[in-house]
Amino acid sequence: MPLVNIKIAKDNVSAEKKAELIKGATQLLVDVLGKNPQTTVVIIEEVDTDNWGIGGISVTERRKQGL
Repeated sequence: MPLVNIKIAKDNVSAEKKAELIKGATQLLVDVLGKNPQTTVVIIEEVDTDNWGIGGISVTERRKQGL
């Protein structure tokens, strides 16, 4: 049973967009690895931008700075 874990910034992503991610990730495993879509698990984790940093700066701060 394949498991895909997608982490995205907590940015008010709609349920429709999350459904697209789940469908697309599932299809990718079907197409590339021949996996059964009925046993493919996709988990989407939304990470608060205060808890995510790039280059020593939180994503929240980077966005405030326009980076």
